[in-house]
Amino acid sequence: MAITIENLSLWYGPKQALTNVSMKIPARKVTALIGPSGCGKSTLLRCINRMNDLIPTVRIQGSLYYHGVNLYGPDIDPVEVRRRIGMVFQKPNPFPKSIYDNVAFGARVNGFKGNLDQLVEQSLRRAALWEEVKDNLKKSGLALSGGQQQRLCIARAIANQPDVILMDEPCSALDPIATLKIEDLMRELVKDYTIIIVTHNMQQAARVSDYTAFMLTDEQVTGQLVEYGPTEELFTTPKDRRTEDYISGRFG
Repeated sequence: MAITIENLSLWYGPKQALTNVSMKIPARKVTALIGPSGCGKSTLLRCINRMNDLIPTVRIQGSLYYHGVNLYGPDIDPVEVRRRIGMVFQKPNPFPKSIYDNVAFGARVNGFKGNLDQLVEQSLRRAALWEEVKDNLKKSGLALSGGQQQRLCIARAIANQPDVILMDEPCSALDPIATLKIEDLMRELVKDYTIIIVTHNMQQAARVSDYTAFMLTDEQVTGQLVEYGPTEELFTTPKDRRTEDYISGRFG
């Protein structure tokens, strides 16, 4: 298993956002987190690369293992965690630098000793962007279209040579054509990476993911994992009535 989560609970100050979440996320598969707004999907995603550490009032209980190593252990460097577990955000967020410098940024910061030109080309190729930008690498990343910017952000994540890529609603700001390109790219990347995606779009979860987790906040429990399993099973024969109600559009 790439990631093992055991009884994970999280609070923002006095407000609980996750309650006893346990799940095992397999390597080199796409796992989708679905559920209504405010059910803890993005919070859970940010626990996996310790992004929540950056919020001063956060308190976490439980365990989160990456290839058997406790990510919240006392001797773990959160910066190294974020290098191995990359993140692509909801809105494309290229740096105000050239396309080349966007991709090379992380490698430079981490003291990369290899051939930078090769790394940039390879990362852009893997993000299915090289053919579109190879003659304009000095152009600002901000001059690209929204879909291209998101693929640039994926290239930037890949250049750090991660093992896991987290995507927080990576297509919500994109048009349908750009969305399909990102979905195709996920299916290509999953041959080499473990991908965990938060999505509001159930059709997207059904199209791209191998496993799906359905999360929910109700009057009793905040940020709970209701059901988790192979995507096809969860969408065709859900075990929990609440999953069935959400998928069929009866609530959420």
